[in-house]
Amino acid sequence: MEPFSPLNWFRRSSSQASCRTALSSQPSLEAAVNEVAAALAGGSSADLALVFASTHYASDLPRLLPLLQRRLKATHWLGCAGGGVIGTTAKGNASELEKEPALSITMLQLPGAILKPFCLETQSLPDLDGPAQHWQEWVGADPFNARSMLLLVDPSSPSINDLISGLDYAYPTTTKLGGIAGPHNAPHGSLFFDDRVVMGAVGCSFGGDWNLEVVVAQGCKPIGPVFAIEQVQKNILLELSHENQRDSPMACLQRVLDDLSEEEREMVRHSLFLGIERRDLVLAGTGAPQPQGAFLVRNLIGVDPKNGAVAVAEQIRAGQNVQFQLREAEASRQESEQLLGAARERNTSPPLFGLLMACLGRGHGLYGVPNGDVHIARKLMAELPIAGVFCNGEIGPAGGVGATHIHGYTACWGLLRHDPSASEPTKSF
Repeated sequence: MEPFSPLNWFRRSSSQASCRTALSSQPSLEAAVNEVAAALAGGSSADLALVFASTHYASDLPRLLPLLQRRLKATHWLGCAGGGVIGTTAKGNASELEKEPALSITMLQLPGAILKPFCLETQSLPDLDGPAQHWQEWVGADPFNARSMLLLVDPSSPSINDLISGLDYAYPTTTKLGGIAGPHNAPHGSLFFDDRVVMGAVGCSFGGDWNLEVVVAQGCKPIGPVFAIEQVQKNILLELSHENQRDSPMACLQRVLDDLSEEEREMVRHSLFLGIERRDLVLAGTGAPQPQGAFLVRNLIGVDPKNGAVAVAEQIRAGQNVQFQLREAEASRQESEQLLGAARERNTSPPLFGLLMACLGRGHGLYGVPNGDVHIARKLMAELPIAGVFCNGEIGPAGGVGATHIHGYTACWGLLRHDPSASEPTKSF
């Protein structure tokens, strides 16, 4: 006979999973709330409500959650403000609304889920050299019931990299996804938690029968060969090598440029990046290690013309491999299609919901047309409800698993799936 467990019994509830969405671009916050509330009226109470609002409403944000909660019912409320909003109307039309007023609401009913929302004061973090338990107690989420984690950070928070490192330390098997919210001039934060606006960081762990499958598309294509770092000082590349030939980074880049087309050389003026190899990462599309590891794309922030050195927006070390990267629309489109297509093929049933944390530099600025990332996802998963926000930095692993990083120019997807077979077994009495 199967051991009795109350948690298993509750998971067999007859309640059905559901995702209800609404989107408004009304110029006033109150009008936007009225529109989304009318679209969602009549539904049952949700387990989790995700709220994304444009910073155009900045001065009114403290009114947002109380206004919504008068009309809509949910156990937990979570979200943030951003420079643009991604959402799906009640009729199923998904859009990316950039640089305009917008409010996106997603109401999730998730039977069998173990959800643990958290709100963190980030002025002082637990010791990274102390026990992981201190971090777990600070967050309040049980690592055995945290298969994945949504993390939203206020742009005023200090030591965001230390925060992410600490969460990786405390929850090493938990995949993290999120973003840095949009800044504004109002005297309050950019994060939404329960019925208030806060600073610091907020989030929610997902466990039980539900999981956020993370797909990270960095939107660049490699150019030139893979170089080995021979000499480096902190984040300054001094010497690279390829096929027994050593040279300064600028000399190596010049040889790469000589092999590019005229159009590509023109793009290098404003779209050149550096990929830094992470050998502990795997390719998200296959789950198999890449022969040369996965590359974390970072900005080039300076050049010393005297010695040809290049400064990179990342700490690097001798022995790592690097490769120059070019950011352009077609490469981004192909990468997103490949990664999202592979995620679709790995699963027999479609995700209930797609969360998109996208860089402000994507959207129309990257693709030249609106709704670029949304259209890619809808091409592969036609009915997928999508919501999210344009961020000031996207949070997720590179290559789909492994250490969590802050990205730029990236689309970080979280595909919410009902996946009871992979959930942690429940302890019996």
